[in-house]
Amino acid sequence: METLPSLTRALVSIPSHDDEAAAGEYILTWLRDHTDAQVTRDDHGNVIARKGQADDSLAFVGHHDVVPPDESQVDADGEYVVEERDGRLYGRGAADMKGCVAAALLAFRDADPAGELVFASFVGEEQGGIGCQAAIEDGFAPDYAVVGEGSTGYSAPGTTDVAVAHKGRRGSTIVAEGAAAHASEPEAGANAIYRATDAVDMVRDLDFPETTVLGHEMSGSVAVTEIDGGSAWNVIPERCEVTVDERTVPGERAPLDRVEAIDGVSWRVDQDLPPMACGDADFAERVLDAATAAQDATPEHVVKPHATDAGWLAQAGTDCVIVGAAEPGEAHTGDESVSLAVLERCRDIYEDVAESWPPE
Repeated sequence: METLPSLTRALVSIPSHDDEAAAGEYILTWLRDHTDAQVTRDDHGNVIARKGQADDSLAFVGHHDVVPPDESQVDADGEYVVEERDGRLYGRGAADMKGCVAAALLAFRDADPAGELVFASFVGEEQGGIGCQAAIEDGFAPDYAVVGEGSTGYSAPGTTDVAVAHKGRRGSTIVAEGAAAHASEPEAGANAIYRATDAVDMVRDLDFPETTVLGHEMSGSVAVTEIDGGSAWNVIPERCEVTVDERTVPGERAPLDRVEAIDGVSWRVDQDLPPMACGDADFAERVLDAATAAQDATPEHVVKPHATDAGWLAQAGTDCVIVGAAEPGEAHTGDESVSLAVLERCRDIYEDVAESWPPE
């Protein structure tokens, strides 16, 4: 029978930063060969499998796309380099998040819940969750979900915690428009940079959004990260753009639209990745119990700083938690790796939750 290390190695070895089709095909075929579930791959490339009674659905959710590899992570033929040493598997996507996709596949295969169990691996998570959004638009709506993004190492090194919330990200642009003039006659024009810096001052004075999720405080942030304006040293600038990075929390947004009160200034949202908050304390406790049983350490409910597909699911009405092997700083690096022992732990957690599903 296939082991978790061998399945993880197989998935990590499939390039999926430019095209997720091969990885999706592998997952689709594996599910059809190893389970009796109803398995589909939709027009977007998402792979979804279902088994059990069609009520009180629980989903294991992951994604099989990855960020572009480092030069050291591909060989001369463009194939991904995968290595195992010291109890860890190295390769692009090992931590984020093909290792936990493999763990979820095996837990999905082996669990026999009373309710409906769903497995979903989405495309396009690294592009803002486009696969998850498309699936939701097509009707994907589990009642509960365990998302396999990283939750290890938050309360203590090596401890696999249960994330009950994460921040979102809203990226936006402030556009200041003025009127060009020769710099020797500044009063003849309207300086767009001055208007933009007035807006920047307003952003600097905004309070960060805050909230509490299941007793855990969350604080967002707002920061100006880029500014671009002007055309020449002797021309009053007629346009200036300012990029704002906002880390959002559930139910709160910074009132950035206030900058539009400044003459000649407009504001547009370029990206809005939603935050996540688990709204079912009993579900969060049930998953924490499974995490506690699977390890000697004492895991905790924690919050994550990064947006995931759980945000889109939560926005659509699914109660989510995040349980995964990746630790902070492991993903998207030139030496990305994952602990095989922690992957086995995640598999145990997933299967434990599924076997007692739905709770009495």
